[in-house]
Amino acid sequence: MNIPFSRRIVVCVLTVLSPFASTGARANPEPYKVITAAKVGGEGGFDYVFADSAGRRLYVPRGNRVAVFELDTLKPAGEISNTSNVHGVAVDPASHHGFSSSQPVVMWDTETLATIKTIDVQGGPDGILFDPKTERVFVLSHREPNATVIDARDGSIVGTIDLGGAPEQGVSDARGHVFFDIVDKDTVAAVDAAALTVTARYGLGGRGGGPAGLAIDAKNHVLFAFCHNPQAAVILDADDGRIITSLPIGTGVDAAEFNPSTLEAFSSQRDGTLTVIREDSPTSFEVEQVVQTQAGAKTSTLDYATNRIYLITAQWAPPAPDAAPAAPAGQGAAGARNEWRRRGPMVPNSFTILVVGR
Repeated sequence: MNIPFSRRIVVCVLTVLSPFASTGARANPEPYKVITAAKVGGEGGFDYVFADSAGRRLYVPRGNRVAVFELDTLKPAGEISNTSNVHGVAVDPASHHGFSSSQPVVMWDTETLATIKTIDVQGGPDGILFDPKTERVFVLSHREPNATVIDARDGSIVGTIDLGGAPEQGVSDARGHVFFDIVDKDTVAAVDAAALTVTARYGLGGRGGGPAGLAIDAKNHVLFAFCHNPQAAVILDADDGRIITSLPIGTGVDAAEFNPSTLEAFSSQRDGTLTVIREDSPTSFEVEQVVQTQAGAKTSTLDYATNRIYLITAQWAPPAPDAAPAAPAGQGAAGARNEWRRRGPMVPNSFTILVVGR
């Protein structure tokens, strides 16, 4: 069939301009795989891992310190000490200030790793988020206050927020709004980052429970809430909380990311899987791949410069014969955590950093 020249121009322009245009590379991408498994060892437990893409550092909380690695080589770069019971890290790339989710919070210079000050906070610091619009750090806690907010420029406490439940992970739309998944209420709380007020609460409609990972496509206003029970990614409109769809994920999710360059969301699970969800359009999503990682690799972080995902895990000895029985099935996030805690001690020097890429 002959198509008029003017119509051919329109078709070509629309194909080029659409970010969701179907191409051979997008329809059949090279699969993700573990490209590096660096057994770096070291003592101490661990929780969230954080990649500072601008500063090219990888921060790994290890109990009473934060181990720092060069992001491109995974060679040791130093450590942040005196971070009691540290869980996570946030970095302000503009001021070059880093912050630990610990008691107290430690603030440091990300170029020299020298401590600038310590900041006393209440509650039990766990997750942590930096919002670039307000240059504020949100330190999350399962008990009140649910969020302590710090000015990233000088380390002063701006205020606290009652989120109405226990937050697990937070994300920013970089336009003045931050969102938190509330693990014990099966909701996502929308917050005005400047006013420090909850503006909305989005329910998950029974599609997923115990949300423990949260990611955002800020450009298209899409939230991804990754849940324990049912094990699902509940995908919502960030403006009004409307549920778009839900998709299956693995067992034991504890972190998530979204890559605006590839239009993919990632969730890392304790069962040794990394679920990759592709956004075909702001209303169409599919599970693109399930990457086999390593058991226990339940937290992850994304390097936006290389499109690589970093995960952390270790090996554990079998539980003692007299260990408490696992929690009954169907108890959501709490039951999943109790079952995982039944494992034996960590095998010495088995701590490993995994790098997933194409």
